[in-house]
Amino acid sequence: MNASAESSALPRPAPRVGVPGLNAAQSEAVLAPPGPLLVLAGAGTGKTRVVITRIAHLVRKGARPSRILAVTFTNKAAREMQSRAAALMGRKTDEKPEISTIHSLCVRILRRHAAKLGLPAQFAIVDRGEQEATARTVLKELKVPEAVLRPGDLLDRISRWKSRAVRADAAIDSLSGDADDSWTLAAAGYRRYQQAMKTAGAVDFDDLLLYADELFLADETARQAEAGRFDHLLIDEYQDTSGIQERILSALARDHRSLCVVGDDDQSIYAWRGAEISHILEFAKRWPGAKIVKLEENYRSTPEIIRAANLLIEQNARRHGKTLVSTANAGVPPAIVQAQDELDEARRVVGDLEGLLRERQVEPSETAILVRTGEQTRVFEQELRRRNIPYELVGSRSFFDRREVKDVMAYLRFLVEPDDDLALSRIANVPPRGISSQAVQTARAAATEAGTSMWRAFLEAKAAGRLSGAATGGVAALERLLALKHTAPPQQPGGSRAAPVLRTLLDTVGYRQFLEKDYDEDPAEAETRWACVDEMANALEQHERARAAEAAGATAELGGLIRGFLDDFVLQVEEQDDRFKDEKPKGRVTRLMTLHSAKGLEFDCVWMVGMEEGYLPHHRSLNDGLQAIDEERRLCYVGVTRAKRRLVLSLCLTRTKWGKSKPSRPSRFLYELTGQAEKFTEQPAQPPEREKAIKGRRKR
Repeated sequence: MNASAESSALPRPAPRVGVPGLNAAQSEAVLAPPGPLLVLAGAGTGKTRVVITRIAHLVRKGARPSRILAVTFTNKAAREMQSRAAALMGRKTDEKPEISTIHSLCVRILRRHAAKLGLPAQFAIVDRGEQEATARTVLKELKVPEAVLRPGDLLDRISRWKSRAVRADAAIDSLSGDADDSWTLAAAGYRRYQQAMKTAGAVDFDDLLLYADELFLADETARQAEAGRFDHLLIDEYQDTSGIQERILSALARDHRSLCVVGDDDQSIYAWRGAEISHILEFAKRWPGAKIVKLEENYRSTPEIIRAANLLIEQNARRHGKTLVSTANAGVPPAIVQAQDELDEARRVVGDLEGLLRERQVEPSETAILVRTGEQTRVFEQELRRRNIPYELVGSRSFFDRREVKDVMAYLRFLVEPDDDLALSRIANVPPRGISSQAVQTARAAATEAGTSMWRAFLEAKAAGRLSGAATGGVAALERLLALKHTAPPQQPGGSRAAPVLRTLLDTVGYRQFLEKDYDEDPAEAETRWACVDEMANALEQHERARAAEAAGATAELGGLIRGFLDDFVLQVEEQDDRFKDEKPKGRVTRLMTLHSAKGLEFDCVWMVGMEEGYLPHHRSLNDGLQAIDEERRLCYVGVTRAKRRLVLSLCLTRTKWGKSKPSRPSRFLYELTGQAEKFTEQPAQPPEREKAIKGRRKR
């Protein structure tokens, strides 16, 4: 046999099977046979394209489009997927795959089985406003004053119960032994609220999942009927599924087992919202025979940014092992900016941004400043406004619009001008001090009739004995508050007089305790709100320093100092609103956003600020164990992988707390993403002040 004949007899290698336009791993995910399939899609690896192409592949292999269900977690993502799927499949059939959010899916399920759940066929889905109106009515019926439980707080507690599949009749039994009376009242309110919803033939957003879960658990025939509508189920962002969501989706896939889930355990950052990372980590255990495909080619970021991201996330032990590889051209390494304090940090970051915009090196819409918490936005908002840079705040209310900020402003206004009726109306009974809304209305009417202020009307009514005992005590408390402006400390070189007065004021009225009680079961929210109050004190102290520098050391009168601060603060907001009224089209502004809000987005240039222990990782996680630190690391990873070309990480050497400069420690994540993890030294975690205070009260 000659050589050519011999070679022709040898088996030829199988031709490489792939999908045009996709890399090998993407093709493997698309072409995998029906069955349990986990696609681990790292940041920027084209997961949406894989989901859409797999849908088209299933159709080409004979699946009817209408028997394919794809679930994602936002309406925007669902619309985008539907549009891209239609474009890829062409117009060969009028049938379309069903692509929707899980809540929209549950609406359709409940419409078909409403009677079995005691719901009218045309049940209404109420919005937040209607929910609050119902909650307000319920609390009035129960004679619960807003000082004890507000409508919004009742709804938040009901939502927590529903997310854990706790129904109204079981809410009281689900409470722990140390739950306060407001939770017992909330449980009663939950029952009344659900009765009101049922009477109105309505459901709220959380009910959609609750009722669907109840249907599948109680009625196997209904579950089989719904599961039988589809032959294939694809789930996007699988790492974000909560327990109740995962149960509903698994119930739909249990029979045919053609389940494709796509997600990234390294981007699981919503544990606080009920997401359970165990769903994606333990998928293969719960679905025997599951195939796992890893997407590791990153099409977004430069190799330098991806290297930093890999170094960071590999510090998490509980994860699926994968290493991203950049397909982009080489760029510049992430830059680290070390600022003296938070004002210097804002000036450096926004100055850097302004330079790039001025030189047209980047479009405004391709820039983002990422913060960990809401109170961090204040100095950046101020600096952006000072430099006339239009911005959009995403994922957090503007610092200037927050309730606690407005409360502090009202207290300062009342302190220097007690005849300010608007300020007094806001803080008269905040925190509760016995001045009811009826007392406020009576004082307002008396002031209008006499042509005087509400405060003078209160004083006259107190002197004449026309106030209730509780209201008399409340007015006396406000009088003691006004006396604080006469107890300001003497001016010290470089020191602050106004910030200590503000702290004494807030201590006197018990504002921190008020926030803690208001958010007793949500300490994170209480801490966030108190941090914003702290920022107000910082802003006041910074204003005083600036005025002192301008006055060359001359001592300013306390009232005038506070009035100047209030004027600057308000004018800053108003001027921003006027300046950008017609100059802020979507897509032409810089984004100032929280790290959580940045997930799923990408920008040419990203500034991640506050890279310090206590900010990122957040101080709560430092006391909550390894899993909490791991989630903070995943959050940092999300931030790093938002950047396409340029990443800047900034930190402060010191931060101001109530007029005192305190040293900051660089974040452990800075060490990790620069390959120096071993140089970080752990320090014993200290419990937050709030926890110390609570423990102290319990001991007493």
